[in-house]
Amino acid sequence: MSEDKQATLGGGAVEDGEPMTDDFGEELDENGTKGGYNRYDVSSLLQKAVRRSDEECAAWAAWELTRSGHAWNLWDRLALYVVEDLRAGEEIVLLIERYEELATEFWDTDSWEGRLCGIHAALAAARAPSTREATYANGYFEQVAAERAAAREEGREPKYDFPVGDLEPGGKHDVIFDQHTYDGKKMDRGGRYFTVHGARVGPNGETAVGERWRRRALDLEDREYSDEELDHALAPVDPDDRWTESDVSSTESGAEADDADDDR
Repeated sequence: MSEDKQATLGGGAVEDGEPMTDDFGEELDENGTKGGYNRYDVSSLLQKAVRRSDEECAAWAAWELTRSGHAWNLWDRLALYVVEDLRAGEEIVLLIERYEELATEFWDTDSWEGRLCGIHAALAAARAPSTREATYANGYFEQVAAERAAAREEGREPKYDFPVGDLEPGGKHDVIFDQHTYDGKKMDRGGRYFTVHGARVGPNGETAVGERWRRRALDLEDREYSDEELDHALAPVDPDDRWTESDVSSTESGAEADDADDDR
């Protein structure tokens, strides 16, 4: 930004300290935009447009906010979008972060390049898959927590429960009780149990190279495993029954060294 510019209302920049005006020549108030809108309305439009995949409205909102000195509001809204509305695992969050970095660190946010970064980020967000599943999860789990507490006080079963239930040995998630938990240690579930049962992945299973490395590493251990144990350890979990574990025969020869396996 040139030295003869200074920040004014809404974070904008104007020549010689003159107040920023809108498209109609009227002085902008703190929350106004150059098109004559309120920035709260435009920023709300931005997020709803992104959520509904309306690229044109999202691009316009980004442009309107940045040209009006409210670029910070644009980037704040997009940051909220990526945690509130973006499907988990989408790499678009990194692209939006990069656009913000370019706009705020490489160029000025109120520059031509800064506006383009804002438009690019808004378009990228509008084209990404939207879902409010994280927001719904947070609200639902909070309500379930309150329902469980009320049910206990009233001596009844809760209408809904957490997906893990009581989380006790012998229950649906029994496999989690291994050497890394107090109950698992009391059950004498050491390194062998964790290797054969607790370290399984799925439902796609290990990659071919991952399986090869794992089999060779286990072959080099002091502890020996039966073919059935090795096959089970590396088999993908059942997508329709992810927590049930089958009994498998073990090879008892060789040193067990259960306590030496700290893998999680």
